[in-house]
Amino acid sequence: MDTIVNDFTFNIATANGTGSQSANLILLQTMFEMGVPVSGKNLFPSNISGLPTWYIIRVSDAGYQAPGDRTHIQVLMNKATWEKDIESLESGTVLIYNSDVKMPVERDDLILYPIPMTKIARGLNPKLARMISNMVYVGVIAELIGLDGTILDKALSKQFNGKEKAIELNATAITLGREYVDENFEQMCPYAIEAREKDPDSFIIDGNEAVALGSIFGGITMLSWYPITPSTSIAEGIISYLPRLRSNEKEQVTCAVIQSEDELAAAGMVVGAGWAGGRAMTCTSGPGISLMSEFVGLAYFSEVPGVIWDVNRVGPSTGLPTRTQQGDLSMLYELGHGDTKHLVLIPGTIDECFEFGWRAFDLAERFQTIVFGFSDLDLGMNRWICNGFDYPEKMDRGKVLHSQEEIDAIGNFGRYRDVDGDGICYRTLPGSGLEPMLYRGTGHDEDAVYSENPEVYVANMARLKRKIDGARTVMPQPILREEPEKQVGIIYYGSMENTIQEIDDILEDTGLKVSQCRLRSLPISPVVEEFVDNHEHIIVLEVNRDGQLYGILRKELPIELVPRVHSVAFSDGLPPRARKYSEMIREKLLEVMS
Repeated sequence: MDTIVNDFTFNIATANGTGSQSANLILLQTMFEMGVPVSGKNLFPSNISGLPTWYIIRVSDAGYQAPGDRTHIQVLMNKATWEKDIESLESGTVLIYNSDVKMPVERDDLILYPIPMTKIARGLNPKLARMISNMVYVGVIAELIGLDGTILDKALSKQFNGKEKAIELNATAITLGREYVDENFEQMCPYAIEAREKDPDSFIIDGNEAVALGSIFGGITMLSWYPITPSTSIAEGIISYLPRLRSNEKEQVTCAVIQSEDELAAAGMVVGAGWAGGRAMTCTSGPGISLMSEFVGLAYFSEVPGVIWDVNRVGPSTGLPTRTQQGDLSMLYELGHGDTKHLVLIPGTIDECFEFGWRAFDLAERFQTIVFGFSDLDLGMNRWICNGFDYPEKMDRGKVLHSQEEIDAIGNFGRYRDVDGDGICYRTLPGSGLEPMLYRGTGHDEDAVYSENPEVYVANMARLKRKIDGARTVMPQPILREEPEKQVGIIYYGSMENTIQEIDDILEDTGLKVSQCRLRSLPISPVVEEFVDNHEHIIVLEVNRDGQLYGILRKELPIELVPRVHSVAFSDGLPPRARKYSEMIREKLLEVMS
């Protein structure tokens, strides 16, 4: 039997709340420290404990990070999904299962490793057997695929953060799992791990933690938040890092943190702090964004800076709180009750989560408006390999006047008077000693005086449009990977970045070469229009049902380019699988090119 090295997928089926996450992260960390390209996907239920959960680990020397087309190694610990999990396996799959569960395995085309995991765990600690049994399968996997024992021990110590009793107990469980395989099985597992050269600067981190760090380096001074999956860990990350990164000589944290009574209040606090000159932020998900609409509209029209991070889960309504999607895009872009367009940052990688975490504040103050960060559960809550961050050198506070001399130099100063044609007006800050300026969310003229004059309203709305349009070349620009043929181009965004190369390779194997354009912000950059103009057919690839970016492009592209653009949109709550989307792309191209 040939051995397949560093190119396979684990699926570990357990129950939520049994401690399996620690075991799975130890496996992930060990392979990462061995220099192996690896990614993990946690598919967990929305309740606290009891329901099924799966953890998918993709091992790929090619760097593929999507879940993969099939499972190569299945671990079964949960009888609630036992039959369906076994039924889904292809012939030749390695099946590692807890034989103490006493469930049937009626497949003779699988490579079977029955392990009495509960019995082994009870021998160590009867009270903790349910949790310790997870470490037994860590040992089993380690022995079967050849994980480095020394590195595994370090990953275990890191996971339990120096808690010696826990480390000793779990290390013993891992050892017993290894020994059981060595003593009871002769057949060779067809999959193996081989160490690769590891970048010494690389580390594993999830997207939400990267956003949290980026926000701190961006100078956040006020965080208001209300808990909601999957954004809560952004707030928790900021809170955890503040004592170390944002405290003064008296060990006082220099950022206010307020857990608000609801999402509406959180958004209101952002507006208030932004008006006062603070760098204010909140984080939420789709249902919270809906509740924030009123204050977002106020900030847009009164021109108050602020940052809101939306970590997308599956809607509509409560939907699937612990699954992933790109279903909030159009809502973020046009949120409000009127003619609104917002600045939206869309990271696709961990380093961009960090970068956009700090850049959002610069853009919010430069354009005096709300800036949305748009991530999703897959990017936000799963752990990814990162090679380091680029840190900001200075803040961009935008057009802020600090003295009467600066005001006098402008001449005819008014809070909403555009003096240089870019749509952005000068502002003053409370506490600067200058005459306080009134900000209005109602109709107002250039001097912030209430007005219902139709001409004044039209002029103000035209200026706001000019301001947002001016951001098209300032926001992070698309990343292009173009083929010389330029027959087919794919426009995509966000966490699809972690699947696109595998999609590209699958399509190329069929003889189809495609160019790529990853959108990183809204409003649409002129680069996108050029990309569409340079290709015969454009596929807009999205993880939602209705093709929201496709709809935005149809509205904003020149009319003559619209017929070139076609939608491939699909969402089932799971991270995008390359094979699924590549097949849909091929079907769409056959339809439009026939």
